[in-house]
Amino acid sequence: MPSRDFKRTDRVGAELRRELSLLVHAAVRDHGLPSVSVSDVEVTRDLDWATVWVTALQPERSAEAVKALKELAVEFRRELSRTMRMRRVPELRFKYDDSVDKGERIETLLRQDSARNPEPSKDEAGDAAED
Repeated sequence: MPSRDFKRTDRVGAELRRELSLLVHAAVRDHGLPSVSVSDVEVTRDLDWATVWVTALQPERSAEAVKALKELAVEFRRELSRTMRMRRVPELRFKYDDSVDKGERIETLLRQDSARNPEPSKDEAGDAAED
């Protein structure tokens, strides 16, 4: 029997991410929330809990957005139970995914460092070697 390269939790997480992306987008529009998007969904093995990772367009308003999404979690779960073919939809936990913010911070630091310490061009390096 061939082994599966994917787990049920991965499939459920991917489906939840697709469905929740639509629901979160609608909630942002309808409730005037800061712009957020679903970056990932991790589901426990027993399918009881799903951690929904979100990123914000305005990181300074991320706490406000996550708080609002936590309040809407029951509504989201109810809507998911109508749209998804699952016996039991996992309870949702919303968390802020700061990996994008960290990546931007690292990129900014690297740009600042390269502006302070520019690498010598090929012409300058060749002139130094001839001296």
